[in-house]
Order: sequence, then structure tokens, then C-alpha cells
Amino acid sequence: MKEISGGVTAAKGFKAYGVHCGIRKNHAKKDLALIMSEVMCSAAAVYTTNKVKGAPIAVTKRNIEDGKAIAAICNSGNANTCNADGVEVAEKTCAALAKEAGISEKDIIIASTGVIGQPLDVEVIKSGIPALVKGLSVEGGADAAEAILTTDIRPKTAAVEFTLGGKVCRMGGIAKGSGMINPNMATMLVFITGDAAVSPSLIKEAVKEAADESFNMISVDGDTSTNDMLSVMMNGMAGNAEIKEKDADYAVFLEGLTYLCKKLSKMIARDGEGATKLLEARVTGAPDKTTARIAAKSVISSNLTKAAMFGADANWGRVLCALGYAKCELDVNKIDIAFESKKGKIDVCKNGAGVPFSEEKAKEILLEDEIIIDIELNDGEASAEAYGCDLTYEYVRINGDYRT
Repeated sequence: MKEISGGVTAAKGFKAYGVHCGIRKNHAKKDLALIMSEVMCSAAAVYTTNKVKGAPIAVTKRNIEDGKAIAAICNSGNANTCNADGVEVAEKTCAALAKEAGISEKDIIIASTGVIGQPLDVEVIKSGIPALVKGLSVEGGADAAEAILTTDIRPKTAAVEFTLGGKVCRMGGIAKGSGMINPNMATMLVFITGDAAVSPSLIKEAVKEAADESFNMISVDGDTSTNDMLSVMMNGMAGNAEIKEKDADYAVFLEGLTYLCKKLSKMIARDGEGATKLLEARVTGAPDKTTARIAAKSVISSNLTKAAMFGADANWGRVLCALGYAKCELDVNKIDIAFESKKGKIDVCKNGAGVPFSEEKAKEILLEDEIIIDIELNDGEASAEAYGCDLTYEYVRINGDYRT
């Protein structure tokens, strides 16, 4: 995989833009984004597992049931969740976009993010759609990436390039996510575009596989949101023979999608509300993939571990404790733990017991802004990674008055 620039418009045939339409009180913040392909795309998505779901999810599910989409529209500042007219607002948004862009309202992915339970005035959104469509461009991906943000500190954008059947294919994406991050599916919005030709049924399978390796391995705060969605649109403009079975080309496509998803996942974890550090729990030596994933996710979700990392405290007992309550079978007497950063690596636990180590060296390692928690289970060959961030005072400040 080769990382390239361009984000969500890196692939052939995609344009994007973002505007301020008036949902947010701050006119300096964009709040409406659009991504559009020149031609129809194969499309698929995965969604939040929260029983309370945003109205746009219901509309998107229905719209892409046939595996097709040509555009994705997203507003920030209001989640359009728990509103009596939520579905109607989402449908009217799609209808307004369809009329302005000359497409079918049934070929649109729609998403919303922001405060739950607040009325959303569709007329405000409709007022911004003409400028949104008019501004579509290859360069507009950065504007779209900005327009989907809520409490995020920075936009999240990435793209990769790979070859399928001798044809160069590109895939890019934008993401938002900072708080309410404990996916399965995820607590975020992600829009991925690409020019590979892939059948809708295989995109659907690939999206689930990639999400399980990436976005479903993030945790910022243990809360699963109501609106989260990972959507993928592939327009086939790269010119490769359409992938219709799980052959070698499918494996390359899946590798590219997973690589991109992991890249965006780390950006989301790094930008967790109030975060100062990116944490990565790497589990090796597990008896199977499921055990490795559960163990890694348990550690990265531990508030005590996250707090210790904020304080640069090599409290490995917090890690072992989180492994101990993980919902999988582990032999704690075999577990080794080490902490690692660009300042080096230090062993802190062997066979489930502490070992002598330099507290000074450990603190030096943990003061860095990217920390790896290395966990060896010594019980097999499987491995997994999970991503998160430290837990800080700032997280409480942000969420103490999020609505008001």
C-alpha cells in the first residue's frame, strides 16, 4: 500500500465540498458536507449497534439496500436523533439534494452528528445545498472533512494507492470522531471513496471485515453513539475488471480498505476529547483472533490504564487487571507486559508478576505522545491491535457542558 494525498477526492471521479448553512451558531464553522461521484457507485455501510439510532441511519439503510449510491451528505451540530420528524427531515434533505444535483434521492447516503434530541430545521439545510453543490471540486475534500467535525480538534483524512489487474486504484476517506467512542460498530462517521470496480455484495463483506480490524478496535470513553456509520462508495473508474469473488484482487482490495481504516482509526483515537496521547494495545501470542481482539480492547478501554498513561505512571497492574476481567479465557501466569515509545521499550511484567525496572526510564518512555502497550499472552500465534487515548481533566470539562 502506498499512502497518497487527496483524501476523500483522491480517487477518480469524486468531488466534495463543505459549507456553513446555519445549524451551528458559529459562522466560522462549516456544518454541511457533500461528497459526490461522477458515476453511480457500488456502496455499503455498517452502523452503530446502539438501540437508539439517528434517523439518517434508517434512511441510508433503505437508500443503499440495492448496493448503489452516488452521493453522501452529512450535517454537523445536530444528530437528528430522537426527533419525531427525524426521518422526514432526512428524506427532505435527500430530496433537496437530488433536485439540485440532478440525481435520485434514493441514491444518497445521509448522516448527521452533534447534539441528540434537538429539533433540526430542514429549511436551514436546504438553504445551504445550492452553494454546496456549486462548490463541488477535487480540492473541496478538505472543506468536507472540516464540515463533519464536532468536538474534534483536527480533521481526519487519508488516502492510499494500489494496483488491481494492472490498473492503479485509489481509495481515500474522511472521518470524524472524538467523544462517545466505543464502537461495535463505531462511534464516529467515516466516508470512504474509491475508483476500484467491486461488486456491492463483496464491498459489504469487505467493509465488515475492515471495520472489525480497525474502527471496532477503538475506545476513547466507553460510550457508543447513536449515529455512527462507516460508508464506502466505489465507482469503478480505475478500469479494473470488476471483483466478483474472493480472489487475489479481492485480497488486495481488502488490504487497502483495512489499511485506510486503521489509519483513520488511529487519527480518531489520537483526537479523543481532551487527549494528549495516542495509546495502542498490541496483543500477541493469543490462542485465536477473537481472544486477541477482546484482550486488546479490554486494555484500551480501561479508564484506570488510560489515567495512568496520562500521568506517565508505569502502573502495569492496571493493564493486568483489565486483562483479568476481559471476557475471554487467559492464563494470567503466562502474560508479559512492556511499555514502548520512541524513547525505547521497557519490560514491566513477566509471567504475570512484576520485574525490577527503572521508574525514571519508564516515565521517560510514557511522557511521549504515542505509547504502545505490548502484551504477550504466550499461548498461541494470533494477534490484534486496539487504539485509544489517555483520560484527562479536559475530557470532563468538554463533556460537562456539551449541550449547553
